[in-house]
Order: sequence, then structure tokens, then C-alpha cells
Amino acid sequence: MTERKSSYDYKLIVATTVVLGIISVICVSAMFYFKMAAIHELEPTARWAYQNMMNGIVAPFIVALILLLGICVPKRLLPTAWLHRFTGGLLLAAGLTILLAGLHAGLLLVLFASLALQAVVLVLALAGSAVLNFETKNYWVRLGSSLVHLGLILFVLDLYYHRHHTLHLVLFWITTGSVVLGMLFCFYAEQVAALGRRLWVRE
Repeated sequence: MTERKSSYDYKLIVATTVVLGIISVICVSAMFYFKMAAIHELEPTARWAYQNMMNGIVAPFIVALILLLGICVPKRLLPTAWLHRFTGGLLLAAGLTILLAGLHAGLLLVLFASLALQAVVLVLALAGSAVLNFETKNYWVRLGSSLVHLGLILFVLDLYYHRHHTLHLVLFWITTGSVVLGMLFCFYAEQVAALGRRLWVRE
């Protein structure tokens, strides 16, 4: 059972990394092409056509990322059997929402459900709860992983709300802070723990 769970986690990690990598390549390539082809100097209709084309290219990978997050987040709280049921129920709810209100609403449902669950995971990780399903028992790595996943969800939400300037900036900086802090906790867990002990002793 442990090997199967580890394999399941590994596949999710690989799939998420691949999708994020593809999204990054598309975004970076689009920015370079935008500059080299001087898209900003073209007529508004040409700029809109370019933007719509790039949105169409990246859209399937954003959808894939949202669905992966819908699986990755609840697996921290639920055993594998219940995870499959929850994921099936979430996808069914998203499918019905898409039929009734469109793709945009359906994907937002998955995102907000993932955001709510990740907030619970983050609070539990911060409290040092033992009920969470992580590969490691290290407190700082658990907290860091929770922050990174929160940042990923907010990153996708930021893509949805990039036209709302104030909300976009808020989401961008929260995303940046969450991911950077999460990475520091994950990759420098021992150093962070040592710093925490030194600060605790001084107090």
C-alpha cells in the first residue's frame, strides 16, 4: 500500500511538473515573440488576435493544471479510496456547472474548491497536525509544500483575474510570497529549523 501510494504521489508530481513546464515555455516564448515581432506596434485587432491565439494554445494546459490541483490538494486530507470518490464528485459537479454555466464557471468551481481545501491543509500543517498525508514528517517541509500548492492555485486564479488590476496585483504578490517562502521551507528545512531554535532560545 505504501509503495502504491508513493507511486501515485510520484506520478502526480511528474504530471504537475510537466504541465507547469509546458505553461512556462509557452509564456516565455510568447513574450519573446511579442517583442521580436513588435506585436505591440500593430493595430489593436492584430494584438487581440495574437492574444486570443496564445490563450487558445495555453488553455488546455491550464485546464490540466486545474484538474491536477483538484486531485493533489485533497490527497493530503483523504485516504486514496475517499480521494477517488471526492475527485469523481468534484469532476461531476464541475461537469454539471460547465453544462449549465459554461467552462469558465466549471473550472472556477474546481479552483475555489481546491483553494478552500488547501487553506485547511495549510492551517493543519501550520498547527503540526498528524492527520495530513505527507511523505515526510518534517514540519517545515510540510508547511513549505502547503505554501507552494497554495501559490499554484492562486497563480491560476491570477490568470483568470489578470484584467482586474487591483485584484491581479494582490494575487500576484500573495502567490510570489507563498511560493518563495514555500520553496525556502522545502529546500532549506534544516536551516529554517535551526534559525527557529536560535530565535526561540533568545526569547
